[in-house]
Amino acid sequence: MTDTPLVLAALTITIVMLTTWVVSLAIRNASIVDIVWGLGFPIVAVVTFIGDSDRGSLDTLIVVMVVVWGLRLGGYLAWRNLGHEEDYRYRAMRRRWGSRFPLVSLLTVFTLQGTLMWVVSLPVQLSHRGEGGSIGGIALIGAVVWVTGLLFESVGDWQLTRFKSDPSNAGKVMDRGLWRYTRHPNYFGDCLVWWGIAITASTVPIARWGLIGAVVMNVLLVRVSGKALLERSLSKRKDGWSEYAARASGFIPRPP
Repeated sequence: MTDTPLVLAALTITIVMLTTWVVSLAIRNASIVDIVWGLGFPIVAVVTFIGDSDRGSLDTLIVVMVVVWGLRLGGYLAWRNLGHEEDYRYRAMRRRWGSRFPLVSLLTVFTLQGTLMWVVSLPVQLSHRGEGGSIGGIALIGAVVWVTGLLFESVGDWQLTRFKSDPSNAGKVMDRGLWRYTRHPNYFGDCLVWWGIAITASTVPIARWGLIGAVVMNVLLVRVSGKALLERSLSKRKDGWSEYAARASGFIPRPP
């Protein structure tokens, strides 16, 4: 194939993000972009899969990996966030920018996240630049990494939800289960998922450039919008955070 999958992905993401932006203005809640972040990747995967006239078992495996991950994440965020007030980050933006918030949010939230979605999903897009391939040893290694990441992310979210559902835990630090071994099992799992997808896609030679997507997701979750941002907030809100941070790994799981 030519550059069709990359262009198709860009057009798909543009439509998804513009639509989400318009809806966010109508309901006065920009938080829905967090839900669409998870659901957008399956949309990209399915659209590029359908647009590939030379699909193989490898393409099928990749689209399944992305759809399962994205639906789980998007569904979890929808269950957690819908019906609640707008996230504090976007409320702060509204106060700061006032009447200019719609345009500012379009550029700094929706356009930025759409661009990152395109970059992170590069392994998915580039896998369609080659002929439909079969599932070999490298793809199986990627699938194992993906499964491990999905388990970390899913179990971590489930454990945290159970912990928060107990009123007696309000204001306390979650340090049980997987959270005993890493302060962010969900983010660690997220990273593994995309490394797994990138490794699987690398069976197609040109898709090895898609490893850039896994690197970008890694940096986002560790240095930018994930771990770094969340820990600045938790350190101010949670009793015993400094003690927990001293004994639990910041990202890669290890014994306390």
